[in-house]
Amino acid sequence: MGFLQKIFGGGKSGSYKDGMNLVETVLRGTLDRANLDISFDLKESEENGKLLLEVDFYGQDEKLFTGKDGALLDAFQLFLKRAIQNHFPEDNILVNCDCNNFRENANQGLIELAERLKQRAIDQGKSVYLRALAPKDRKVIHQFLASDERVKSRSIGDGLYKKIKIYPVKNEGDNSSAT
Repeated sequence: MGFLQKIFGGGKSGSYKDGMNLVETVLRGTLDRANLDISFDLKESEENGKLLLEVDFYGQDEKLFTGKDGALLDAFQLFLKRAIQNHFPEDNILVNCDCNNFRENANQGLIELAERLKQRAIDQGKSVYLRALAPKDRKVIHQFLASDERVKSRSIGDGLYKKIKIYPVKNEGDNSSAT
């Protein structure tokens, strides 16, 4: 039985004790076969009644994981989620992968950008647009902007990557024309 067949082949939830053991087994096998100089820490916690498995990568090949906007981190996270879903289809187990606080730093950068654009929309009294972003990045920006009643935001476009429109909220007593 091949490595990928072990991960995705049988759907036998009894073959691993739990999600944490599965994630550790999949990661060790994948990293060994990829010949990457990277290690990981694996933590288990609970979030909203769901099991959350957090993987933190570290080592010489960190830049491979954080380069290209964390594409390899996203790939590992998706890969692990699919393996978990196959072996534990009834369980709702979340998996988050990070490397040297990459995700937190990236989210902070998005929030700073959203703050500048929000202020521009308020100051100029008209809509501003943010470049096309992936869904996870748009979610960060929309959640941040939702806390300020002076602006609204919405995703614009088709497909996976969409722009974000940030626009000031018109006061009911405001007689100015629409943007």
